[in-house]
Amino acid sequence: MFGSVGGVFSGFSRRFTTVAVSLNSDAINLLHHVRLLCSLGHLQEALKLFYSITPPSPLVHSHHTYAALFHACARRSSLPQGQALHRHMLLHNSNPDFYLFLINHIVNMYAKCGSLDYARQLFDEMPDRNIVSWTALVSGYAQHGRPDGCFKVFREMLVWHRPTEFAFASVISACGGDGDCGRQVHAFALKTSFDSCVFVGNALIMMYCRSCGGADEAWSVYESMEFPNLVSWNSMIAGFQVCGYGNRALELFSHMHFSGVRFDRATLVSILSCLCEMGDGLEYCFRLQCLIIKTGFISEIEVATALVKAYSSLGGEVSDCYKIFLELDGRQDVISWTGIISAYAERDPEEAILLFRQFLRECLAPDRHMFSIVLKACAGLATERHALAVQSHVLKVGFEDDTVLANALIHACARCGSIALSKQAFDTMIPRDTVSWNSMLKAYAMHGQGKEAFQLFSQMDAQPDGATFVALLSACSHAGMVEEGTKIFETMSNNHGIVPQLDHYACMVDILGRAGRISEAKELIDKMPMEPDSVVWSAFLGGCRKHGETKLAKLAAAKLKELDPNKSLGYVLMSNIFSTDGRFNEAGLIRKEMEGKIVRKEPGLSWIEIGNHVHEFASGGQQRPEREAIFSELEKLVRRLKDFGYVPQISMALHDIEDEQKEEQLYYHSEKLALVFALMNLGNRCYSGNIIKIMKNIRICVDCHNFMKLVSELVDMEIVVRDSNRFHHFKSKVCSCNDYW
Repeated sequence: MFGSVGGVFSGFSRRFTTVAVSLNSDAINLLHHVRLLCSLGHLQEALKLFYSITPPSPLVHSHHTYAALFHACARRSSLPQGQALHRHMLLHNSNPDFYLFLINHIVNMYAKCGSLDYARQLFDEMPDRNIVSWTALVSGYAQHGRPDGCFKVFREMLVWHRPTEFAFASVISACGGDGDCGRQVHAFALKTSFDSCVFVGNALIMMYCRSCGGADEAWSVYESMEFPNLVSWNSMIAGFQVCGYGNRALELFSHMHFSGVRFDRATLVSILSCLCEMGDGLEYCFRLQCLIIKTGFISEIEVATALVKAYSSLGGEVSDCYKIFLELDGRQDVISWTGIISAYAERDPEEAILLFRQFLRECLAPDRHMFSIVLKACAGLATERHALAVQSHVLKVGFEDDTVLANALIHACARCGSIALSKQAFDTMIPRDTVSWNSMLKAYAMHGQGKEAFQLFSQMDAQPDGATFVALLSACSHAGMVEEGTKIFETMSNNHGIVPQLDHYACMVDILGRAGRISEAKELIDKMPMEPDSVVWSAFLGGCRKHGETKLAKLAAAKLKELDPNKSLGYVLMSNIFSTDGRFNEAGLIRKEMEGKIVRKEPGLSWIEIGNHVHEFASGGQQRPEREAIFSELEKLVRRLKDFGYVPQISMALHDIEDEQKEEQLYYHSEKLALVFALMNLGNRCYSGNIIKIMKNIRICVDCHNFMKLVSELVDMEIVVRDSNRFHHFKSKVCSCNDYW
């Protein structure tokens, strides 16, 4: 880097100067201004001032000033500036009388900036070293994830010096999640009485929490600390959070608060992170927000962003998240913007896109994580044009080779109905990781292209994981490939080392249930090595509904009610089964049971994009200003379809109304209204081609499925419907699912 390293220490034939020399007034004045600028974070200005003294003079450019600047470079990880300063020192000190403290600063700068090989080279050529020299190198290796180098230097140091608490803390942090290694260092700390040092204790707490099942050992260390500081409290709270013990973290925080120990933003961020992982944490989140407002931490970017994430994760109102975001009052950074966009991405993707546009208008630079969140929001929209617009921004800022973003684009295009664009994105990727292959496999599964999924799997050159086989089994389920799915399920463990988990069993139950092999599906559930969850039972109940297995359906519905009593799926499917069988009294009892337990059926909603606006439709067309016009056009369309062979499927409509009313009830399903609205606005559609795309939040019913097939033939257009399970591509009176959904 600078030629012969030995030349750096040409003055080391004599002993280091350890007696401070007096500085002249110019040197003192420069040192004062440099230290002030560095303390304010203005490193560039400090260096500019330092270099402006011409000609360079050792009388003014004192070793103390060099040391202050090297220290600032180390703190800011500014390696280029540190290298330039080192060159300047060598160039203008032809016969240097270097102080040991200055060389320690240089070694520390290179180590902290990650230039560890050069730091070690400088260190090895030092004629004298003290404990600071050794500790600087140990800390550098630890901070940059080089545990082997850290342990080697630490062992060498023990020959010459008794380590400091900072050296111990560094070598403990280098252990990471290696509990055995950490216990050895802990034992040595106990023998040398360094375990009582707060820096060592804090490092031990985090080391044990990172190791498997080390929360109890971390707690033992914490309890043995005589004078824990704020970092100790924070380390233990963060440790509980890392280990998944959110309740213990909350208890410790409560104890901390009521004991009068002042918390900081790091404490609050850890506690809010705990709440994200607790299903019942919303009430605690409300109380914590009050405390945050009371103590003034609501204006801290990190705290406000963590609070937004907590509310979003716990199902809080996104409008409340937005109010918290606004509390930052113009000080929002890319992380806080990403947080609020993420909150909207799943529940209101259209608003997430609008927020992203606002972010760009404020001339902020999006990072990879923000782009991935925005592409996730695009996946919730009806057309792929938003995903392609975001991709153009990705290319513009130079992230075109980012694998994570390419994977997100594959998913977004597939969710928006364009399997061709997903394939195009996949084919142009270099390199591809396991997630890339999984994303494309899931895309084929979503669109019912089972054969294409298996063909792609045969070409897969990455290590498959559990998600790979969930995608393959889903593809088999949606394409009716029972034998292929059974073979994959039975061989995934032996051939690929993937042990089937709940998701795999749910897919297999779905495959057998859809194919009418209900008894085999029940036998598989009985043999599961773990308790079946609500997804497994809902898949089984769906198979029972399709094939009229009322007795087993009752069992599945009872299990669903037991596992998730507030969810409507079990009630609705059983009601539909009874209605199909003509057992309307029992169907009515199910509905009354729902009312008694205040279980609400998710309303059927559909969305379609016209121009630049997404239009939402509910069954019955409530709150649509064009309601009468839509109904009028729908009636005309139904009359034409009846001449075309359309017969309404009224078996699952309410039993206590006339057949004519049942037909009318079916006509006003949300997807039919969305389709008619699209046909009324063909000239304004925002996407090209002869395609209408509709999104739906629940499974499409049999009547609407038949309706869409006939309309596709009548108007000579492709109609794409994305329901809660999959995509249906209707064209020329045929659906891509082959009526298997």
